[in-house]
Amino acid sequence: METMIIANAARAIRHMFIRDMILPASIGVHAHERQAAQRVRINVDLGVQDDGLGGLSRPRAMREKLSRVVDYGAVAATIRAIVSAGHIVLVETLAERIAEACLADPRVHVARVRVEKLDVFADAASAGVEIERRQSDLSTRARDAEHEQEDV
Repeated sequence: METMIIANAARAIRHMFIRDMILPASIGVHAHERQAAQRVRINVDLGVQDDGLGGLSRPRAMREKLSRVVDYGAVAATIRAIVSAGHIVLVETLAERIAEACLADPRVHVARVRVEKLDVFADAASAGVEIERRQSDLSTRARDAEHEQEDV
């Protein structure tokens, strides 16, 4: 499967990622899936504003300050918290929650999230979903939520 390139020097976007995070999750539609946790594998790719370029074709040596970057430790902790917060029916919902949490940082322009259930089929390594969301999607969702509230 081909992966789209997120890093982009011309747009000053760096690629931050977390690979193959395997967590126990209470997830699924069926009653037996509510009884025991299942293993899920989560991959996250983020397109992050690179403030080190400053109009140069190559960045100067970075000032090593964690505040200048998206902390992958914090992203991993957020993913763990989302997964452990309670039962989730759909892998799509889990992927959306993770993407939304990543996009809460305005420096994150794009979030690609893959969630795979690892023990669903004996004859397949995994089954799941991959989504891509952009910062611009947030304003669309906020507008949709307002319209839903008006309909109630």
